[in-house]
Order: sequence, then structure tokens, then C-alpha cells
Amino acid sequence: MKIVVCGAGIAGLALAQRLDTLGFEVVVVEKAPGPRPQGYMIDFFGPGYDAAEVMGVLPRLRELSHRVDEARYVDARGRRRAGLDYDRFARTVGGRLLSIMRPDLEQALREHLSDRVDLRYSTSIAELDERPDGVGLRLTDGSELEAALLVGADGIHSRVREAVFGEEQRFIRYLGFHTAAYVFTEPAVRAEIGDGFCLTDSTDRLMGFYTLPDERVAAFAVHRTPDPAPPEDVRAAVRGIYGSLGWVVPRALDACPPAEEIYYDEVSQIRMPEWSRGRVTLLGDSCQAVSLLAGMGASLAVAGAHVLAESLAGEDTVEAALRRYEREWRPVAEEKQRVGRRGARIFLPDSRWMLWARRIALRLSGLPGVERYIAASLTGKPVPLPESAVAARGGRRG
Repeated sequence: MKIVVCGAGIAGLALAQRLDTLGFEVVVVEKAPGPRPQGYMIDFFGPGYDAAEVMGVLPRLRELSHRVDEARYVDARGRRRAGLDYDRFARTVGGRLLSIMRPDLEQALREHLSDRVDLRYSTSIAELDERPDGVGLRLTDGSELEAALLVGADGIHSRVREAVFGEEQRFIRYLGFHTAAYVFTEPAVRAEIGDGFCLTDSTDRLMGFYTLPDERVAAFAVHRTPDPAPPEDVRAAVRGIYGSLGWVVPRALDACPPAEEIYYDEVSQIRMPEWSRGRVTLLGDSCQAVSLLAGMGASLAVAGAHVLAESLAGEDTVEAALRRYEREWRPVAEEKQRVGRRGARIFLPDSRWMLWARRIALRLSGLPGVERYIAASLTGKPVPLPESAVAARGGRRG
């Protein structure tokens, strides 16, 4: 069975790897000319961690991960105001936690693709023809494909979703934030940040910083705005919005790279009444974006890909597999979306009162029982992989 995956991000690569292992013929098309270097540091845990272990990717993820001791909030003079001990947080998830840059997670998944997977960059879908038994595709490179299933794993602004299910505005739920991320080199800033994740203890906008090898620093930013539209000049907007935060922020903004090297997007969720239509289905942010406020987008992308692949391998028909995939995975995605919406004011306080409330909660996090309560408030209830997707399958189909 041939399956075409649109999108070579985390979800698409994870699905391609698992489908290939299970014996499917896989073609991945990606409109970008190559792997995207933009992205930010993520905490990778939960069902995606479990799926990565089954897929055999976990050892490489550990190699590419970064040691983080603490998420530390500092004021405009760099003084520590509150923090979250990462070792304590890791204990609440059984120690199964990694901090890794999004491009590095994609790299690990890409490295685990076999030569059988047909990965095509600078290629997207020009036309699609839905049929009862599959999908006919004409690609932008002029080639044509016949597939039993098309999977749209092309992100929150999915072209596959728009072509098959309707315009984006029907499904997107803007949460009132924009986010940006970039990497820069500034030894003095890196030395001041030290080990850990440092964030500004501020309302309505914040910047956070991780140190990376080779004197590099990863910057992450988020701010409130009622307008979902991106600015015309991303670099100028980032420098203007965050410039008065103090501490190392002005120096980090001086080192801000050109707009094409900055990751920038609105913070939104995707909510749909159905994820599949005929022989087209959606995966990852294209149908289940939880937003960075929920903190589990990458984990859900990998785990959702795993569940979809196992459903296709375990059912007699594509239609039955798609029903099982949505039945097992939709409740998980929707619960994490609720966590993200509920935690918005904790993630980025909108008042001095909420800022103080977060400080107090984090200071109490070392007390017995409190750390688990705080972890649950940030991530929601633990989610294991469905039993049907836990056991690794041996060999290839056929």
C-alpha cells in the first residue's frame, strides 16, 4: 500500500519512519528546499517519548538533548525571582524527559528513515483527485502519484486541510499570542545565562534563553496581541516589542538575525469535527495543534503518528484504521488543548497579581505533593500510548 505524507516536520517524519518499518510504501513531499533550521527548545516527554522508544529513536534523541537544571525566572536586573527544578519535574514523569531543539528532533527522525522512504524536498501538491479507493496527486515538480491514503502533516496552516476540509478560519482558534525564536552567538550573554533555562519574570511578554554548544544561545519569545496577523517586518517587530525587558534582552536583540532565520507564528489551536474524509487524513498540528501553552505539541505529533501507523497496520481497511486512529487519539489531543487554554495566564501572566501567584506556586513546588500538582497543572493528566500501539511489531508487511 502506498501512502503519501505531505510535510517533513516532526509528525510527517515520525509517521514515515513507522509506516516504513511496518512495510508500507511511503512518499514524503515537503515544500521547503531542505530541513528547516528554525525552531526552539522543547521539553519532550509523555506519549511521544514512549513512542520514540518503541521506534528506536530514543538513544539518538538523548545524544542530541541538552542538560537543563532549572527553569529560572529573573527580573530586569537578572535577579532570580522563582524557578522550577527540572530534576523534580522529571521525577513526576518517571525521569522520562528530554530537552531538545526542534530541528534536532527532526534530525533524529530523519536519520532513522530507511532508503526505502522517498523523501522529496522542494515539492508540494499542486492538485489532488479524491477517489473511493485512493487519491490521485499531481505534484509541483510535474510528477503524478496514485496513493491509497494521503496524510496531511503540513502544520497549523495546512494546505491539505484547506483543499479537502475548507478554509483555515473555520478551524483555527487564535489564543491571543505571537511567538518567535532564533539562535545567536554572544559569549557574554551565554556566560550570564549559565546552565538552565532563563526567562524574564514579566507580564504580557517574555523572553527565554537556553545555552547551546559553540557559544550559541537559543532565544524564545512570546507576547500578547489581539491581532493574529504577523508583522510585515518580523525582525523589527521582535526588537521593538521586547526591547525594554532589561537584563540580557537588549544584547540578545542586538544579535537578532535576519527575518528569514527567525521562527515566527501566531499561537493557535486547531479544532475540527473530523480528522479524516475519504482517503485523506490529517496528523499533528494540521488537526490537533495544542499550542506551545500546552507544552506537548512535539510529543503528541510523534505519538499520534505512531497511533496512526499502528492503526493502518492493525485494521483490514483504511477506513477502519482511520476511525480507530481518531477514536483513540482525539480525546488525548482535546484534553491537552484544554490544558493549554487553562494554563495561558500561568504561562504568561497578564497582571502583577498573576505574576506573584506564579512565583508563590513555584516556590512551593519543592514541598511533598506540591510538585506533582504543579506538574499536572502545566501538562495535564499523564497519557500513555494506547495498548494497541505499545508493542513493537517485527518485520515488514508483505
